[in-house]
Amino acid sequence: MDIGIIGLGLIGGSMAKAISSFTHHRVFGADLNGEVLAAAKADGAIAAEMDSNECALCDVILIGLYPGAAIRAAREWAPHIKKGALVVDLCGTKQGVCDALEPLAKEWGFHFIGGHPMAGREKFGYAASNAGLFHGASMVLTPSADTEEAVLQKAQEFFYSLGFGRMRICSAQEHDRMIAYTSQLAHVVSSAYVQSEASLSHLGFSAGSFQDMTRVARLYEPMWTELFLNNAEPLADEIDGLIERLKAFSDAIRTGDRDTLFDMLHAGRERKELLNAREQERTQ
Repeated sequence: MDIGIIGLGLIGGSMAKAISSFTHHRVFGADLNGEVLAAAKADGAIAAEMDSNECALCDVILIGLYPGAAIRAAREWAPHIKKGALVVDLCGTKQGVCDALEPLAKEWGFHFIGGHPMAGREKFGYAASNAGLFHGASMVLTPSADTEEAVLQKAQEFFYSLGFGRMRICSAQEHDRMIAYTSQLAHVVSSAYVQSEASLSHLGFSAGSFQDMTRVARLYEPMWTELFLNNAEPLADEIDGLIERLKAFSDAIRTGDRDTLFDMLHAGRERKELLNAREQERTQ
């Protein structure tokens, strides 16, 4: 197949490298940065820059941009996309993108499925991309109610060929609700945690816990600002719930309420053990 990728940053660039490394598909790339396009061609990640002619050849189009830019790019390229082609965005939020691109796909005669590869790094840009980034990772797909089964199957087979270990099929709304908890909240907490004045004196007092808590604070602000605001209500609800739980811990500690503190810590340990058991069952 011919594959087109719009946006060759960390995710789009890694997709290009994975496709070129692990499949026999031909990859065309589009990016506003000429140096990135030159690097991708030199690496063999793409065969050539994608223009309207190459776009019309592509069986699959991947959009590796932020949500707003992904919507604008899809509208710009839509007249050139082959009828019946599959278009998948790779954005970190889904509802707004799917609401915009599902009717666009019907208008221009291509298939659209929302997608979110659950993989990443603290670094960003094409220079950080890696063909093995998706190995064993989950790929979330958010088809619409009228997505044809054959189209969904094609998408799953394509992403499995790039090294993904699991497919999760859900609605755009469920995706955004869950990602607010599993990803976005973790980035908020990490950023808030590392901004304590105590962090400046941590050397010699920290081990794995500190590194785990601060790892994702090294984020790319333009992207995460947009993702947070695009998923404002679910994320704010998760933050508010965490604040309530933290306040309960603070109250128990300040008042010396040993029993309540013990019970909350015990509940947390039991929940983590339950999660570990379910994960082990899934991998057996």
